[in-house]
Order: sequence, then C-alpha cells, then structure tokens
Amino acid sequence: MKSQTLFGIHAVSARIRMKPETVHEIFVDQSRRDHRMNKVLEIAKEKNLRVMGVSGERLDGMTGHARHQGIAANVEPARLPQFIDDVLDTLEVPPFLLVLDGVTDPHNLGACLRVADAAGCHAVIAPKDRSVGLTATAMKVASGAAESMPYIVVTNLARTLLQLKERNVWIVGADEGGTTPLFSAKLTGPLAWVLGAEGEGLRRLTRERCDEIVSIPMFGSVESLNVSVASGVCLFEARRQREMSGK
Repeated sequence: MKSQTLFGIHAVSARIRMKPETVHEIFVDQSRRDHRMNKVLEIAKEKNLRVMGVSGERLDGMTGHARHQGIAANVEPARLPQFIDDVLDTLEVPPFLLVLDGVTDPHNLGACLRVADAAGCHAVIAPKDRSVGLTATAMKVASGAAESMPYIVVTNLARTLLQLKERNVWIVGADEGGTTPLFSAKLTGPLAWVLGAEGEGLRRLTRERCDEIVSIPMFGSVESLNVSVASGVCLFEARRQREMSGK
C-alpha cells in the first residue's frame, strides 16, 4: 500500500498515539524545539519511532509548502472501514451519520471530520465525484479526527441514501429552503444528516432522496453558513436530542 505524507502537530501526534505501527519516519524542523514539538517528540520516543531533524526548506518541499508547523511523517494510509455496511453491521446503537454532497474544499472536509468526531458520529459519507477526498491538508485540518472517523467514499450517493433508508435510517437534509425548522425536527433514532457545499446546497437527486428537509434558523444578516459550521449546528442539535431521549 502506497505511503502518504501527514503533516501538522495535531495530525502527526494523533497518528503517533493511535496507530504508531503505521508511522515509518517523522521529520521535524531542526530549528523548532518549543513545548508542543517536544511533547510530540516525547511520544515518538516512547513508541520507538524514527525521528529525523531536517531543514524547514525540506519540509516545505515534502508538504507542497503547506502550513506543516515544523513536522511531517511518512505513514501508511489509516485502515478504517471502507464500506458503510462495515460500519453499520458493528453498531449496537442507532446509526448517526454525516453525508457530504459536493464538498470540494479540503479545509471544509477536515473541519467536518473534526465536528463529526466531536459529535460522536459513526461515519462520514461522500461521493467519489464532486468530492475533495482525504488529502493531507484535510487530515491536518481534521486535527486527528481522520485517524478515528471512518470516511466512506461511495460511487453513487443517491443509491447509498436509498440503501440507508432500507436499513431504517432517517435521511435529513439541511437546506435554507427546508420547511422544518431545525429545533422542531425530531432527530433521535437511526439518522443521517446530509449537507451540501455552501452556495450550491444539495443536488436535486440528493434532495429527493431525503425523508425531510430542515432549515437552520438565521437570526442575523448572513444568509448561509459554511458547511462545517452548519454540520456542527445540526450534529450537535441531534446529539442534544439523543442524549435527552437516551437514543
């Protein structure tokens, strides 16, 4: 399996802590030795991992001049479930999923993964086309969530939504034209939130596959929210209801 470059303090430290066996080498800026870097190096030493001091210029080249924060690692791709059935078949609680339709910005994807992990989702689903994919930048922004949150890429999103419905998962889309206000929606039980990219929203076929379309009340002058912010609002409202109902 082809190795990949992971960079950023949070992303690298999360991989070291959670899956040290997948880390081949760690490269650190030899001129940086602050508290955060030293903490990562301590964990790497505990795990008996190889650490190499390199120049900032070499790190720039390895990461495509991304904001690497002085650290990068050569790692194996994380082994997480690749199919939604692999996730659903192991659950002993109602599924709680986030579906992203047309999110092409790696920063948005990384932030959505981070929010999904924080809210206790079981997986994030996205189509193969019109989707950014789990790039190094997305993993950095995810701040470790990419190591624990299954990211399921599907060939046909509309068909996947139908398959979820066949497994009694309630499909709720978030869209500014939704007829149900968020705080009036029932969000307990098996649930999949579906969100589209900011500005474009849900595609027609995706929207048609939803059981319900919900809108987020807006009380100020802005008309819409970034998809990662909207995901946080929707997921945590669902989490609040699930905690209160015990479901």
